[in-house]
Amino acid sequence: MSTSVTPASGWLGFRTPSLRFLYGWAVANLAANVLLVVTGGAVRVTGSGLGCPTWPQCGDGKYTPPMTYHGVIEFGNRMLTWLLVAIAVATWVAAMRYRPVDHVARRLATLVALGVPLQAVIGGITVLTKLNPWVVAFHFLATILIISLATWMVYRTRPNVATDPDEVPIPRDSVIARLATALAITVYAITWTTIYLGTVVTGSGPHSGDEDSHRNDLDPVLATQLHADAVWALLGTGFALLLLAVIARLAMQRSAWWFAGILLLQGVIGYVQYSTGLPVILVVLHMFGSALLMIGATVLLLQAVDADRTRETA
Repeated sequence: MSTSVTPASGWLGFRTPSLRFLYGWAVANLAANVLLVVTGGAVRVTGSGLGCPTWPQCGDGKYTPPMTYHGVIEFGNRMLTWLLVAIAVATWVAAMRYRPVDHVARRLATLVALGVPLQAVIGGITVLTKLNPWVVAFHFLATILIISLATWMVYRTRPNVATDPDEVPIPRDSVIARLATALAITVYAITWTTIYLGTVVTGSGPHSGDEDSHRNDLDPVLATQLHADAVWALLGTGFALLLLAVIARLAMQRSAWWFAGILLLQGVIGYVQYSTGLPVILVVLHMFGSALLMIGATVLLLQAVDADRTRETA
């Protein structure tokens, strides 16, 4: 794919979108889905998960919320879905009209555009099941999957990739390249495991989204310990990848530094929130950190398997 940026023309640039125009929508797509994680966290920690007790209505056969604290918060989170749909559709249109054709970008834009309404349906199921903790966990993980796909879209469409003169080109079949790829895959897999176990901890803890919703009946201490073990495994593999990237001067070393920093901060927030009784602001920050971790792990994986930025084009 050519990375040249051509002037956009037509209505808001959609007639002949440039690469930079497509990239801008891809970034907006990613940011909107990260925002959904934050607002969803706010719904949970304020106990507003059943502020709209039915779906797709908001109770009593109405589509407008009851004028209560919980109702307004839950309804506001539902309305964010429409913003996500609008951004996802705009990104899809830009990807479809961009030339030269990029089949991968088109598929990614399509998956995210389809994933957003599907995610809304899953959210509705969480309400209909009265916030079953396993369904709530699936709801969160679906958003994390969309964030990973949206990150790939951003990586795919980034224009003007600068080359660091200190970076050493590594042959794709070299031992270092294979080791970096193996470590990046491991980091990505453990990131998923860590986030999943975090949802298990949440399902056993106090922030259920509603004071009357059921918990998963697991021991919160044991669930937290298992989650912490996964975090330490992620720390080990993450810093091993960082060490390799720095020593071999790989192109991913800047991303590896960012991932390590986010991982350390996320770990600190996790331990502090556990030791201070899960204050709501730290719980929301921890959920936001989970989204950032998935972005970082996805970028590391993409850089490892696509070091020379080869692309499928038509």
